[in-house]
Amino acid sequence: MRVYFDNAASTQTAKSVVDIMKKTMEEDYANPSAKHIMGIEAENYYKDAAQTVAETMKVNPKEIVFTSGGTESNNMALIGAAQAYKRSGKHIITSSIEHASVYEPLAYLKEEGFEISVLKTDGLGHIDLEELKDCIRKDTILVSIMLVNNEVGAVEPADEISGIIKKANPKIIFHADAIQAYGKYKIYPKKKGIDLLSASGHKLHGPKGVGFLYVNENIRLKPIVFGGGQQRGLRSGTINTPGIAAMGEAARSAYTDFDSKIKKITDIKDYIIDNIKDLEGVKVNSQKGLLSAPHVLSITVQGIKSEVLLHAFEAKNIYFSSGSACSSNHPRVSKTLKAIGLSDEEAFSTIRLSFSEYNTVSEADYFLRNFNELIPLLKKFK
Repeated sequence: MRVYFDNAASTQTAKSVVDIMKKTMEEDYANPSAKHIMGIEAENYYKDAAQTVAETMKVNPKEIVFTSGGTESNNMALIGAAQAYKRSGKHIITSSIEHASVYEPLAYLKEEGFEISVLKTDGLGHIDLEELKDCIRKDTILVSIMLVNNEVGAVEPADEISGIIKKANPKIIFHADAIQAYGKYKIYPKKKGIDLLSASGHKLHGPKGVGFLYVNENIRLKPIVFGGGQQRGLRSGTINTPGIAAMGEAARSAYTDFDSKIKKITDIKDYIIDNIKDLEGVKVNSQKGLLSAPHVLSITVQGIKSEVLLHAFEAKNIYFSSGSACSSNHPRVSKTLKAIGLSDEEAFSTIRLSFSEYNTVSEADYFLRNFNELIPLLKKFK
């Protein structure tokens, strides 16, 4: 049996997604900017995908900008908004558990003269809403808080965050990194007061190299990619027809039979938690049910390095991550795990399991059998 529990890093591409990509590469391959009929047919894939994605969030298709993935979406949102609104202020608020594709652009903006305030989190990864209130100033122009943390699955209260922001100043922009949330939650940005929202295709059975940024029609962005003016000038470059068509199909599929898919994933997570939470030397950093993300489970196994765990389980054809797989392979202490109160030693002994609709309870049983066999052996011979 091969068990793939690394779906927060990347998911298996759905067959329907592969099929539409294949068709756009083999048959409808014209440049969507071309004025002939083949170009128009290619452009229709873009329009259909924008419509599909927009419908999942109840927004206008014109508010969807397709990108090369979550990293570009986050960069476009942060740098684009900061540059567009810098005359109103140069203060930005974020949290201590953001993905590198958020904190690195913010580090760049700091070098450009912006001031960045970083909110602390509790032991479950939740920001302090009172601290958020206290951090907002007259020159605050942007708040960027992820909806779901990629390492421990913490879910941030978007409604309350937005309420605090907009009450303090309706002009402050709220950016939500939804890369681990889109496809796992029903997200309605206009209802939640989210102005910018980032998502990525390969987190929901789409291909790598495509994502989108929702940009509320009332928000201005300075483009970070210049060229032919495609996508309303916000993201120039020849439209990636295969990727965008695939993104639309992945979105459609994710929100079909949505509730049953999420229940299945959540049940697998909870089943594993129930069978390991009382084991000596094991600490579960994620919550059961929908108190945390349905698909992310963080586990600390005290006294055994995560790299050792990864390779021991790999020998049994079980695959998961040691921390976040979205950054480089250079070992370093996870900012998120430190933020929730883990020591350096604990952080280096933490693994992340992440699930998809393709996983099964029998796979969870296989993991648990090997967990119960391997952990005592690894502790004995460490």
